[in-house]
Amino acid sequence: MGVAESEYENPHTHCQDSRLSSPLPIFNMTSIPITNNSSTFLGNSRSKLKQRTLLFRYLAEINLIFGAWYLQWRITHSINFDALWLSIPLMLAEIYSYFGGVMFVIGLWRPLVREVKSLDQLTPSIPSSDYPTVDVFVTCYNEPPELIEQTAKAALAIDYPVTKLRVYILDDGNSADMRSMAEKLCIEDLHSPLLQQEANRIDAERSHLYEHLQKLEKLTLNSQTAEQWLAESNLDQTAAGFVQNLQELILLLKSDSSKETLSDRLIIERTLLETAIHQKEQELVEIARFRYIARPKTPGVPHHAKAGNINYAIFSGETSGEFIVTVDADHILKPQFLKRVLPYFYTYNIVAGKYEQNRIAFVQTRQDFYNLPPSDPFGHRANLFYGPLQQGKDGMNAAFYTGTNAVLRREALVSVGLQNFSDEYAKDEKRLDEFDLVGGVSSNSITEDMNTAMRLHSAGWKSIYHNESLAKGLAPEDLSSTLKQRLRWAQGTIQVLLRENPLAKPGLSFWQRLHYFKTMYSYFSGFATLIFICCPIIYFFTEIVPVKSYGPDFAIHFFPAFIINRLTFLVATWGISASEVWRSEQYAIALFPLLIQAVWSVFSGRSIKFQVTPKQRQSGIYFRLIVPQLIVFVLTITGILWTLIRLATGNLNEPWVHLLNSAWAIYNLSLLWAIIHAAIWQPSSREQV
Repeated sequence: MGVAESEYENPHTHCQDSRLSSPLPIFNMTSIPITNNSSTFLGNSRSKLKQRTLLFRYLAEINLIFGAWYLQWRITHSINFDALWLSIPLMLAEIYSYFGGVMFVIGLWRPLVREVKSLDQLTPSIPSSDYPTVDVFVTCYNEPPELIEQTAKAALAIDYPVTKLRVYILDDGNSADMRSMAEKLCIEDLHSPLLQQEANRIDAERSHLYEHLQKLEKLTLNSQTAEQWLAESNLDQTAAGFVQNLQELILLLKSDSSKETLSDRLIIERTLLETAIHQKEQELVEIARFRYIARPKTPGVPHHAKAGNINYAIFSGETSGEFIVTVDADHILKPQFLKRVLPYFYTYNIVAGKYEQNRIAFVQTRQDFYNLPPSDPFGHRANLFYGPLQQGKDGMNAAFYTGTNAVLRREALVSVGLQNFSDEYAKDEKRLDEFDLVGGVSSNSITEDMNTAMRLHSAGWKSIYHNESLAKGLAPEDLSSTLKQRLRWAQGTIQVLLRENPLAKPGLSFWQRLHYFKTMYSYFSGFATLIFICCPIIYFFTEIVPVKSYGPDFAIHFFPAFIINRLTFLVATWGISASEVWRSEQYAIALFPLLIQAVWSVFSGRSIKFQVTPKQRQSGIYFRLIVPQLIVFVLTITGILWTLIRLATGNLNEPWVHLLNSAWAIYNLSLLWAIIHAAIWQPSSREQV
């Protein structure tokens, strides 16, 4: 029996197999000093190492050493040469798992905990008039309009100046019902107190300017009259430019300038006022902050699913915000979302005495769900990924963009997207028609989010992970939807590996390459898992063992490695409930057929399409979706029963070996049970959300 140490990390729901392998040498990295935990701190932001990081490092190093010691013994002393057909695959599976454990340890080597002050609490303060403009993109395809309406209302309720915020429904399905809902909500928002107040302010400024225009038209070319009018007009800052020009006009009136010169100046002043009035009228016309975009879809031209939907909005000319918030159709943003995230994009320059934009391309916040039953039968809770794993990535400037609840800098997204489009166009000029669908978010994979982050990192942009719950969404509520979602993630991640291998991508740092590659590497764990769960079954019916000895020598090498392995993972996941960690481990193993299917579908060149995850529960029993797991489950139970029968009849050889394999088999059963239970799970009245 080998140490099952495979890793399953997912940048979207984010399960991680708890069976690390271990250890890693100490790296020469500069640690961030740990600061106190007071609620107030100097400056606008700070970061520190996650608690227990040093303890984790010590255990991880020991873990890796013991794991290497165990593997060395396995390779040199325990291979069963009489059953190489089984012994070699198990050895390869253990080696695969060990290297997965090594990368897992590196990934958690420098987890950052960040704190930041809200945008309206920065020191020095930023006037709200200087806040950046923000576009919120709510991406949808065939979701119910009622669901999108709730998401849109939450976006409109964000605590942010109304003139700086635009919310867009990006309807990839071009639904008449969705368009009708958007029009209704737009009218409702226009009648809201906030927009009415803003409209009244703009209209008052327009009226003020119009009054001055009328007075200017009656103004005679007399310096005394002009001075008197200027004193009485009491122009505000809206017409500040006009005041300055009028003062210059009065000086001309007092001089000996010709009537033609004065007449020309009056024409200029009239033009300035008319332009200002037109600008105010335009502001009134464009005051609507809730808008609808449905892109046209030309038959025969690739549409690139969600990526194409976002890119069309960017390049259609209808959006112009300095920052873009991407939100899935079912996620409800909290009012403080922007004020908690935008400060990361600015750095105060003490010398210049002002805030300057930095090289942060995106800030990713955590994902939470509001419809999870207490038992979480499908393993959707993501505290492991949106916790130690993302914090570890953040510590090495490799935080992942996961598609929703994130803010992206438009400049970074467009510049990097256009550069990638230029490279693709150089290879195939026929792609020119896809410009508005390809030039922003990556369309090279059905996991466009991770690929986009990798491109931004390779171009020298930086990322931030902000570990605060600022939005909640819907998780799939049935096994069918869950498997469809996770298959898409697996296929898309492997697509990125084949098309833009991070190990060979220019611009990425060593640590960034490692973080991207280890995520891709983890999706091949299905093959190792299949070997691990088949070995005890084979032994029950044939008594063929892949390991030559299960005696004291095996125990001396295996158990210390296994125990320190579990202790290391316990420290790594400290603060996350044991039930959630266990559920993550269960799904990391139980999804082995799906992972094998994903690898096979991508490497075989099959056409893979983006499929939207259903947002409503699909009722039913899903045994047909887990046939491989059921077969393994039944065979394992049968093998254990057969062992018991042989034990009862006195025909059992080597009871110690049977005991070890039975323990291994029971552990596998407990892992597989999660997905079997999920196939038949129905929400009870107690678990209704």
